[in-house]
Amino acid sequence: MWGFVSVPQIFIALLNKSCLMVQQVTDGVSIMVETFYQPGQSNPINSEYLFAYRITIENLTTYPVRLLSRHWHIIDSNGTHKEVEGEGVVGQQPVIMPGNSYQYASGCNLRTDIGKMYGTYLLENLFNKQNLTVIIPEFMLVVPAKLN
Repeated sequence: MWGFVSVPQIFIALLNKSCLMVQQVTDGVSIMVETFYQPGQSNPINSEYLFAYRITIENLTTYPVRLLSRHWHIIDSNGTHKEVEGEGVVGQQPVIMPGNSYQYASGCNLRTDIGKMYGTYLLENLFNKQNLTVIIPEFMLVVPAKLN
């Protein structure tokens, strides 16, 4: 069952009870995030919750871009706020040609069954060597039972 909420440039869908999706376009670059709770790798009794997320970066511009770095904000329902910064994603700094996309998967551990992440990517326009900051839209990390 699909449910959509549309906010300027942000699209949110509930794909099913265990997968949420958000999408946002910034300066011609689309960021789509899908999240998945990982029950087999979580241990709720010890307040350990693992979530996976898949990100698709689509270049809707007319020039190639290189992903230089990322900056994440990770917040759990206890209010714990962590920031993570680094070069590239999953050890790569991909070049994304116009009309193409790049996809990767990663994960996040939380101490609570609900949390959220958001952030930015720094990309370089390979045509004019200018940097652009692309928004990673806020997305929820939720144990499916909480969605009932």
